Amino acid sequence: MAFMKRIFLAAMLSMAGLSGASAYDGEQYVVCNLNPDGDNFLALRSCGSTSCDMIRKLGPGTFLITMEPYEVKGWREVIVQDDIQDWSYAGVDGWVFAKYICEVRY
Repeated sequence: MAFMKRIFLAAMLSMAGLSGASAYDGEQYVVCNLNPDGDNFLALRSCGSTSCDMIRKLGPGTFLITMEPYEVKGWREVIVQDDIQDWSYAGVDGWVFAKYICEVRY
């Protein structure tokens, strides 16, 4: 009986690997569309709401990597990059309002 369980488990794991699902690697964005006559920064927040704590102020041109392929109620979860070539995923993470980020296209 234990042998049959192992075969069943191996078959299930094999099928899970063939499902076509893949991890999201993130897309690169940059802070944009800020009002230079206003605060001229985008708040990086601890969650997707203006009532959440501000972690950091992001200036125009700050590069970001998205953590999910979609917005959640107008917010995107991101990782702050040191520069355009930083793909270390080691930066500060948080949430930004999606209206103020633009996708970087190569």
